[in-house]
Amino acid sequence: MNAISEFVIFFAAFAIIAIASGQISEIFRKIKLPLITGLIIIGIIAGPDVLHMIPREAIPRLHFIDDVSLAFIALAVGTELYLKEMRSRLGSITYMTISQLLVTFILGGLAFYFFSGMIPFMKGMNEMTRLAVALLAGTIFVARSPASAIAIVNEMRASGPFTQTALGVTVVKDFLVIILFSVVLSISESLVNGGGMTTGFLFVLLVEIGLSAFLGYLLSKLIALFLSISGKTSLKMFLVLASGYSVYLLSYGFREFSSLHFGFEIYIEPLLACILGSFLLTNYSKYRPDFVNIIERTGPVIYIIFFTLTGASLDLKVLGEIWMIALILFGVRILSLFIAGIVGGKLSGDSWKFSLLAWMPYVTQAGVGLGLATIISGEFPGWGPEFSTLVISIIFLNQIVGPPFFKWAILLSGEAHKKGAAGSTVNQSALIFGLESQSIALARQLKKHDWKVAIATQNEIPENHESIGIDILACERIAKESFDEFSAGDYGSFICLLSDEENYSICELAYENYGTRNLIVRTQNRENQSKFLKLGALIMDPATAMVSLLEHYVRSPLATSVLLGEDENQDTIEIEIINPDIQGITLRNLRLPADVIILSVSRGDQMIISHGYTRLRRGDIVTLLGSPASLENVRLRMQGY
Repeated sequence: MNAISEFVIFFAAFAIIAIASGQISEIFRKIKLPLITGLIIIGIIAGPDVLHMIPREAIPRLHFIDDVSLAFIALAVGTELYLKEMRSRLGSITYMTISQLLVTFILGGLAFYFFSGMIPFMKGMNEMTRLAVALLAGTIFVARSPASAIAIVNEMRASGPFTQTALGVTVVKDFLVIILFSVVLSISESLVNGGGMTTGFLFVLLVEIGLSAFLGYLLSKLIALFLSISGKTSLKMFLVLASGYSVYLLSYGFREFSSLHFGFEIYIEPLLACILGSFLLTNYSKYRPDFVNIIERTGPVIYIIFFTLTGASLDLKVLGEIWMIALILFGVRILSLFIAGIVGGKLSGDSWKFSLLAWMPYVTQAGVGLGLATIISGEFPGWGPEFSTLVISIIFLNQIVGPPFFKWAILLSGEAHKKGAAGSTVNQSALIFGLESQSIALARQLKKHDWKVAIATQNEIPENHESIGIDILACERIAKESFDEFSAGDYGSFICLLSDEENYSICELAYENYGTRNLIVRTQNRENQSKFLKLGALIMDPATAMVSLLEHYVRSPLATSVLLGEDENQDTIEIEIINPDIQGITLRNLRLPADVIILSVSRGDQMIISHGYTRLRRGDIVTLLGSPASLENVRLRMQGY
């Protein structure tokens, strides 16, 4: 069998396993374990030490998958560092990031160095090599997981300064850890090969960083060029992945070229180039929305492939020998995060409560940490695979215990919101006047969308009212005293389904006493509509409503079905801008999911004719259309994490 045929067989077999892994790993989500944990476990089971579905000789042949995945992970991290949405907590983010970076790096490295006698593959190493391993391990200890952090924030519906700082630090740490890794990797290679911190070495290091940064700039321009091409998104996804992989190919080629012609190697760090390219594209390019859309759509496939292969690459024999030291080093990392949290919290002026909780959001590790371990495994073939196995086992533990710790921290900080409690920042509550079949149906429909709803009636409340599932309020008469008894002023909308005379009295009371945002009236006589309009009420005329609805179905069937809630995958929401980081951002610079569009922006009592350069202000009401999950993510961002 020739090499090409063997490669095709290995690749096809792994592709089938990866597809199955993506399906089977959903079981882990159902039992509240991270998806990544499931992918790694499935990779271990399918790997050479258990079922032998992926033979050990196939792992090196599939190395290009790691390169494609690592380039993508760096690009994904760069999209999360969007400077315009990190302004309000920049001071806390800066202090906490520096503290987490330095304390975790130093304590993690020292732990690896002093426990080296307990680590099998380090026992025969000289001092310089041990120092190199310690530096590399300390760097990986710093890495975090932005994707898992964002998922937990969305799940907990968390918002507040603690959550915002945690997300900011998570993103910035992974950005900086790649830069730190680029430097440490060059230093470690020099230490392992017997070199020192000479002037020549420092010069080469600066050249490598400069070339990596320049390549990142070129990469941002190349991807922007691809995104400007009109064509299918699938083609652009392929071109973005190919661009990231080309950085690795160029890095390998230039390394060999420099060794052959200059007598020493110049290593352009692909991760650094990719993350800088992504950062530039995200913050200084008009193609940011398209780029983020491609990253979001490509991510699930890449993560399934990468983490499954990572699990298959683990050596269970080595894992069995190092599990005790893995637990010890896991404990050291937790301790370092705790110390860093207190230091960073006090430097930024946070309360003791926040400072004591500050370590919990940063336990989880995933893509970046695993990616760095994979790079080390390839760069140092003698001890790299065993080092990678040890590090991945620690990351595995962090991946299991990290999410519960972050959830606990959000709960203790008081920034979690139960489903339906937070809702939109626009008052999602309605008081319906008139007990009838239509009012009950409307109340149930609003309640399905997490609205607080009640029906007020002057009639006798039926005995079976509890079976309706809606609060029925007794209203003796249309007067402020009666309304105050059931706190009518707390409701954001009044829906009036009584006679025109009664409806007008309700609207007058609301207009003069409560400042109710929405007054919706079902009129019976068209001649009375003008006086309702003077009070700012919205009118629904039963005589013309059906004809108007049918007309819209004929002219715009898709839009009408969405607005009527007939499409379960689409919904609309109104959000009040209160996040200070959104203040002043133009609509074109908002980080919106690809399936969300802005329908309107209102400021005060006026509807703004909006365009891409419209700047949002605090208090603006933005109406959006999209999938329920994406709308909830946008709501959290606009409210302020």
